[in-house]
Amino acid sequence: MDTENKPFVVEDNVVVTMNYSLSIDGEVVDSSEGEDNDPIIFLQGAGQIISGLEKSIYGLKIGDKKSVTIDPKDGYGDIDPESIVEVPKDEFPKDFPLELGVEITVNADDEDEEGEEEMEATIVAVNESTVTLDFNHPLAGKTLNFDVHIIDIREATSEEIEHGHVHGDDSEFYFEDEDFDELDEEDETNHHH
Repeated sequence: MDTENKPFVVEDNVVVTMNYSLSIDGEVVDSSEGEDNDPIIFLQGAGQIISGLEKSIYGLKIGDKKSVTIDPKDGYGDIDPESIVEVPKDEFPKDFPLELGVEITVNADDEDEEGEEEMEATIVAVNESTVTLDFNHPLAGKTLNFDVHIIDIREATSEEIEHGHVHGDDSEFYFEDEDFDELDEEDETNHHH
């Protein structure tokens, strides 16, 4: 493996392989470690991960671990009251499960653009004739605590820099700024043979 040009620290235009664990109020809500998960691989400086986390890992070396606390403004933003809307019940299909906490995808007509934009929302209230939907990111308004571990660093190719994301074998791990899904509760019982 050619190590001559291998960067020593995390900086713009290097490809970072990183494990992370995200906890909120002391409870782990997402992690890249575990049987079914892989480290995330991303282009530093391209805005592929939330800004507060991206800023905090500059200068780290392979093998470094760091704990980072990120305020909402550098994470998923504050809760926007205008993103919480009441919708008449009759706009939903009759057999739709109108229950608290149900996540739905809504097609929003955007007049500036052609086609429809899909938006995620969570049902936060169900009344006699209306349903209240919250379009805020599930982690909006939350202080995020990340524990990160830098696994590898390499120079990005000129194509990756031009396109703003990682190419090649790494693509299956290509990390977008996606919703952190609640982790499934693992079956904690150990099977004894």
